[in-house]
Parts: sequence; C-alpha cells; structure tokens
Amino acid sequence: MVCLGNICRSPLAEGLLAAKLPQEKFYVDSAGTGAWHIGHSPDTRSIEVAKRNGVDISCQKGRQFSTGDFDEFDHIYVMDASNLENVLSLARTDADRHKVAMILDVLFPGEKVDVPDPYFGLENGFNSVYAMLDEATSIIAHDLKKTHS
Repeated sequence: MVCLGNICRSPLAEGLLAAKLPQEKFYVDSAGTGAWHIGHSPDTRSIEVAKRNGVDISCQKGRQFSTGDFDEFDHIYVMDASNLENVLSLARTDADRHKVAMILDVLFPGEKVDVPDPYFGLENGFNSVYAMLDEATSIIAHDLKKTHS
C-alpha cells in the first residue's frame, strides 16, 4: 500500500487489508513515495477512524517505498495517479510494473480513480477515505484468499 507520506491513506489500507487476511499466509505493509515521515506514526486522525472501526494502526511506522519492494511484494497498490507515476518510475522491469495498480481500480476498473489525500482536510475526509479503502480492501482480500487458497 503506497501513498505520498505513509501517514494517512496507506496506513489505513494496510491495517484494513491485514485485518481481512490470515497473517500466517499474507504479509501486508505500507510505504510513502516521500521521505518526510520516515519513522513517524500514522496521522492521529487515521489512527482514530481506524480505531472507531475496530482496526489498530497505532504501531505502524512510516517508511519510504524503494525498489526492493518490487522484490518483497506480489501486489503493490497505490492511492492516486501521482503515487502511480512515482512508483512506476522506480520499476526496473515489466514484471515490476505489472505488480502495481491503483487501489480503487477494484471498484472502478479502468477509471483511474484517486483516493483523495485527507491530510489537509477535516475529519470527515478521513471517514470517507476509510469507507473507500474498506470496500476496496474487502474485494482485494476476497480475491487474494481465492487465488491463494
């Protein structure tokens, strides 16, 4: 799961997907394309909206996406077109590029719909982002379980 700073959207997506998958079979992580928040906890508003919905993301720490992530992960979901461009610019091969998708493509195939960045907004923006990511990660979890059963 990749967003800009790894403190709002991608931590929520990580927490949601991890909660929907068996930990012994799947490893879920998140990162940011920027380095501003390396080692930082998620934004308190992300922590709160997750907590209200029974998901604990408070122990996550921000990190920056790297080319090594292409080796570590089978699927890389980005939150918006800018993240997509940044991650694809680091791809070394076609195989790397094929691992990357916009997370809302599972809800809106081919439409390239962004998950809006709630960082500079109000709490209701975090609620909306949570709802989008909850729906998307439910589909992803279902597909992964079916593929890897």
